[in-house]
Amino acid sequence: MNRIDNKRRNVVDHRKKQYADPAYKETQYPHRLNFYATPPTADITLEQFEQWAIDRLRVLAEIEACSFRNKAPAETALHMKPILEKYLPLDSNSSSSTQLSVQRQKDHYSHFILRLAFSSTKELRQRFARVETMLFRLRFNADDARERQAFVESLNLDWEPVPDEEKREIASELMATVISSYGKKAYQSIDEETFYRVDWTRVPDLVEQRRVFLRAGKAYVPAKELQSLVVTEFTARLEKSLELTARALPRLDEDDRLTPILDHLSKNFVAPDAGYSGGASAIEGAEITARNIDNLSQHFPMCMTVLHRTLRRDSKLKHFGRLQYTLFLKGIGLSLDECLTFWRTSFNKMTEDVFNKEYRYNFRHAYGDVGGDSNRRGGGYSPYSCQKILTEHAPGPGETHGCPYRHMNMDNLAVQLQASGVTDPAVLRGVKEDKEKQKFHLACNRVFEHLHAKELKKAKDDGVMTASQLETIVHPNEYFKRSYLLKNMGKAQPGGDVKMEGP
Repeated sequence: MNRIDNKRRNVVDHRKKQYADPAYKETQYPHRLNFYATPPTADITLEQFEQWAIDRLRVLAEIEACSFRNKAPAETALHMKPILEKYLPLDSNSSSSTQLSVQRQKDHYSHFILRLAFSSTKELRQRFARVETMLFRLRFNADDARERQAFVESLNLDWEPVPDEEKREIASELMATVISSYGKKAYQSIDEETFYRVDWTRVPDLVEQRRVFLRAGKAYVPAKELQSLVVTEFTARLEKSLELTARALPRLDEDDRLTPILDHLSKNFVAPDAGYSGGASAIEGAEITARNIDNLSQHFPMCMTVLHRTLRRDSKLKHFGRLQYTLFLKGIGLSLDECLTFWRTSFNKMTEDVFNKEYRYNFRHAYGDVGGDSNRRGGGYSPYSCQKILTEHAPGPGETHGCPYRHMNMDNLAVQLQASGVTDPAVLRGVKEDKEKQKFHLACNRVFEHLHAKELKKAKDDGVMTASQLETIVHPNEYFKRSYLLKNMGKAQPGGDVKMEGP
């Protein structure tokens, strides 16, 4: 009886364990790679909590964009290199960096913060697991071979090496598998090749590609396919951990500091938010005046192009359209006086008195010229990011604000795109597919790349593209700035030559 009681006392109640109070333990990071098996417990500031998560979200969104554009692994690695160095650097142990611990702590914490943010629904969990797996695979392939092997050995995975006797028994089958996958030059003698025996369900991608030999429910995996084994294990563990996190989420409601941040992060997975300051898109030497808006509109993203065309056709816009367009014009560098001139001349079917009484104050308020002290000190409202346009104030009947890729039907969107010079059937089909998959910011970037294909190629060939220009566009004002700089690259301007520079 005593023996049974002792056993009961030693049984772990996993339902209680997941809510146990964490004990502080300083985390060591001996490897660059991480399976994120242990949650972090040290204190960080709320500012670090949010900023680290936003930086990781930018990286994940960019990796996902590469996937949707069907970039090859080598192209993705080249595209992501400067972005990872900017937002989530991870140096190897062999480097002389003094920031290894800081970098790895940020990587560790940011993963778990986003794990909290994206555990609430099945769709978010699946998407998070998919992009985190892409990031892990990218890092695994880029890691130093010796350090990568040390990391794999530290995992203590239950992979069973195939004994020499069994390898000789099925030598012809193993040899055929290696040669069909890598060619004759890659094959060594059977004694020099290392194979692992695992359940075939752990390497479904290799089974599908016929890169392993199958027997009795086991897959015989060449050491060359080590990546697939490790990545599959990473994904399986992450998916299981996300399920556990989802069960613990109700407890987070008790902390009113974290919930708003996590809600904001999960919403930004629609399209990563872009911090923006009023002068970030000002272009030296560009003529940003009321009389030049028609000419500048060739550089507008579709959301602003539709508003501009509607304004020119009807000589009016409804409230949210005026606000969205005004803040965009403010962001490209249009002064308040020029803004008032632009709207007054655009509203050419009303008298000066009606304009001054019903509209003038609102434009001044948007610029921070009037209103409360906080509005004036803050310089008014900031231009809307793609995330804000996508998720707030959906247009109603007769309204043309919002995101055309989301809020327009495909027929009307195609008409607008064709009017902007997008007539390639392949591009239009791509936009339709992006729209159906709700990848609206990718549709916008697809159009940008098509309209600026020649300029982008020249900028890349000349080596003037920075990490900022490689990132997916997630702000209308950034779209305008990149378009203007690309189309005017090398042209003499009143203020000097236009150069491709980051924001």
